[in-house]
Amino acid sequence: MNIQLNNDTAFIEEFEAALQQDGPFSSWELFQMSYQAAQTTLTPEFTGLTAPKHLPHMEFLPHQLDCARQIVEEMNGRGLLADEVGLGKTIEAGLILKEYMIRGLVKKALILVPASLVNQWVLELTQKFYIPAVSQGKRPVWDQNSIIVSSIDTAKREPHRDIILEQEYDFVLIDEAHKLKNHKTKNYEFVRALKKKYCLLLTATPVQNKLSDIFNLVSILKPGHLGNYEDFTATYGKDRNHLFNDEHLKQLIQKVMVRNRRQDTKVDWTDRKVQTVWITFSEAEQQAYNQLTTITTTADTFSSITLTRELCSSREACYLSIKKMLQQEKQIANRAEYQEFLNVIEGLPHHAKADKVVELIGKSKDEKFIIFTEYRATQLYLQWYLQQHGISSVPYRGGFKRGKKDWMRQLFQNHAQVLIATEAGGEGINLQFCNNMINYDLPWNPMRLEQRIGRIHRFGQEHDVNIFNFAIRDTMEEHVLNLLYEKIHLFERVVGNLDDILAELDIKDVEKEIQAIFMESESEGEAKIKLDNLSSVISLRQEELQREEDWNGNRESS
Repeated sequence: MNIQLNNDTAFIEEFEAALQQDGPFSSWELFQMSYQAAQTTLTPEFTGLTAPKHLPHMEFLPHQLDCARQIVEEMNGRGLLADEVGLGKTIEAGLILKEYMIRGLVKKALILVPASLVNQWVLELTQKFYIPAVSQGKRPVWDQNSIIVSSIDTAKREPHRDIILEQEYDFVLIDEAHKLKNHKTKNYEFVRALKKKYCLLLTATPVQNKLSDIFNLVSILKPGHLGNYEDFTATYGKDRNHLFNDEHLKQLIQKVMVRNRRQDTKVDWTDRKVQTVWITFSEAEQQAYNQLTTITTTADTFSSITLTRELCSSREACYLSIKKMLQQEKQIANRAEYQEFLNVIEGLPHHAKADKVVELIGKSKDEKFIIFTEYRATQLYLQWYLQQHGISSVPYRGGFKRGKKDWMRQLFQNHAQVLIATEAGGEGINLQFCNNMINYDLPWNPMRLEQRIGRIHRFGQEHDVNIFNFAIRDTMEEHVLNLLYEKIHLFERVVGNLDDILAELDIKDVEKEIQAIFMESESEGEAKIKLDNLSSVISLRQEELQREEDWNGNRESS
């Protein structure tokens, strides 16, 4: 290889001329200041992190420092940060970016995150890491040397897409990277095409259903690291369990992925105090529930399940769904029964769950609460009902634009006592200043429940977290809570390896599994037996894994 060296003859000639003419020379004071500045930012060794000493106001946890060190020293700035929810992946990413900026290796960066988290990322980077990040505006300037935070939906659209793909970025970061698991999507193709020197992917669930999920993510970071897709599937198949059972594959993944679990960190986590709040329908509500169950026997099972779940949430949610169904569907055999049931709903008292919310919050004086519901109609009803009892609240849902979501969060932190969120509040938003959560409607997917809890039970939470799980007796809610959640002790533990267990059992989606149980059962008793069997299988596998961990721990200690 031939290396050409070019002398800076112009500088040499100017310097010699200045020496002969005895000047002019630069100010000695300015030279000293420049020298001191260079010394301050100098990184004399490649090993070790320089950034923490420039951020004395930040207190980093050991696993966060170790993660940043691994990415910089061992992975050459290309890695998958896959810590469990609440362990501080954003902190780790900010520390890595700061490290490269101090070393002079990053000047131009693109950070792609969900639209609802753009402002949150900008605040984190500017306030905690003193990184001059800016969010993309209506007229973003992509070709400047700056740290731009954008939503991937904006970045992939024209005219932005072509301009961005022309740029050469020192650093690219993708948050919620599990959404790139499908290599056939436009998002995946766009991120893969970005010109990038360093790249970080952030996700708490690097493998969701298939082994190809991790292959596709690694191929963004280091194309060819796992070979081509055909050879990879021929060698390892599509079963995600191979990731845990094949030692060679595990070693390959560990070269590009850092994953910390809560039990592996040295953090003294605050406790989860979980309480099931059993609610009994009023006589009128129970009669209405039983009547609805009878009416919907002639409907398709999915509609039946949806309507009864909605009635367990609020009169409003059920009423609006039936009204919409009657307007859109012409062929309904028992239309008159549904019409009559609408009149029954109109005569119901305030929902028993809503009364319990008011009672619970009233006992807690001025403490803040976040309430999760599955339905927008319930959200609106709860906000009105709380206001009637002098309790201030703000809504939070997916339909809000980014600015409004930030506004709702600030109102909750500084003014309102309650945040009422639909499932959109289960991702991304950090609410460590609140330590009380009401699961007004339980999701049938336990992974979604963990996302909810992760909003408040995360790094930075200083108080024990109180979780209140509402369930109405003598309804399907009682069966789901008793036979699934409590039997597998889901509330007491962090989900941890539950996703691995579900994959082993070939259960891709617990919610769909439960829906199938209700849809395929001819009676409520049959559904209860099937739910019991499902939870027994999960619980048995949990116990087996716990015994394996205990045995491995005892073997290591001996």
